[in-house]
Amino acid sequence: MEYLDLGPVARMAGTVRLPGSKSISNRTLLLAALSHGDTEVTNLLDADDVDRMRDALRALGIRVERRETLRDFTVYGSAGTIPVKRANLFLGNAGTSMRPLTAVLAFAGGAYELSGVARMHERPIGDLVDALRALGAEIRYLGSEGFPPLAIGPGNLRFGGSVAIRGGVSSQFLSALLLALPLGGNAMTVDVAGELISKPYVEMTLNLMARFGVAVEREDWHRFHVPATAGYVSPGSIAVEGDASSASYFLAAGAIGGGPVRVEGVGRDSIQGDVRFADTLAAMGAVVERGADWIEVRGARPLQAIDADFNRMPDAAMTAAVAALFASGTSTLRNIGSWRVKETDRIAAMAAELAKLGAEVAFGPDWLSIKPPERWLPATIDTYDDHRIAMCFSLAALGGVPVRINDPQCVRKTFPQYFDAFRALAR
Repeated sequence: MEYLDLGPVARMAGTVRLPGSKSISNRTLLLAALSHGDTEVTNLLDADDVDRMRDALRALGIRVERRETLRDFTVYGSAGTIPVKRANLFLGNAGTSMRPLTAVLAFAGGAYELSGVARMHERPIGDLVDALRALGAEIRYLGSEGFPPLAIGPGNLRFGGSVAIRGGVSSQFLSALLLALPLGGNAMTVDVAGELISKPYVEMTLNLMARFGVAVEREDWHRFHVPATAGYVSPGSIAVEGDASSASYFLAAGAIGGGPVRVEGVGRDSIQGDVRFADTLAAMGAVVERGADWIEVRGARPLQAIDADFNRMPDAAMTAAVAALFASGTSTLRNIGSWRVKETDRIAAMAAELAKLGAEVAFGPDWLSIKPPERWLPATIDTYDDHRIAMCFSLAALGGVPVRINDPQCVRKTFPQYFDAFRALAR
């Protein structure tokens, strides 16, 4: 399908059961693969990024077997070793596969090549490689310096002591390093140079590592202590939470489109930072209710404009940008510089597509401001092979104009059934 046409939508209401979180799914798969013992994983996300991780683990000799249902698997732990010592891995545009596998394979004692789609080869990885090289890893760039594809050799790694890593480009670099360090067995200290962005994703990593038996201590967000350990230990079974980033589209639909819209799979007990997007909607005037495993939103237009820092939830910030089209004044999203190194340059892409709908948009290196349209314009939205652009701009149909979404299949990356779920709520 080259495009999808969405007619004007008057109201959104109903309930959505969320697919599993991409970030939790890929971290859980890798931790289970490295553990002593086998792990039953339920509600694993069925989408491209997770397929890339599963395929990579199988190529590395890890057994990952589907159970009775589409989203339930058994992962047979390898007790901290990688059975296959030579492999070429294609990881698509999955940063949640490329970054942690780079770190883990640096400790594996083999020879590996990691590559992806063209955009992945434009997404930086130098901060992680620098930290791994400081520990003795042998890693070569096969293309541009600081970017995949990579060749990872056996190296002569140092286990124990301390290592520094920069935190200002992507929190995935720190998460990847922390996930890999327990494989060395010795205690390690990781110092973060500069400000760490997207802290909730690192918090998620620490939470999951603890579930697999490794409790990392942190001093504020600048120093992390990985204990001496015999490795990860399977918890036996683990359920993947619903995806809080995906929840943001439906929660915003409830705020813009009247509602109530309820999402099931995330709530008060979630370990994902993007559940705080519900607080953003409350600040915009929506009514928000929460349970342990659900969030419900209702609202009325116009919403209130916001001026807010989105460093802690950059993915959900994209939904806030579209919600700002329905606000009473100009909204400004700050501290979103990480958008520029995602699936596309999201600051430039979002500015271009918001303007097509009639909004007045301004932006800088790490901010974006949106003045709502005086008159809504029908628009054809380009999606830049970016799943989140396709999903958040579906909300523009609530502006009373037809919207065409180009390349709607790009949502396969994290939420293949997104548009079916969207249409089920539309009135």
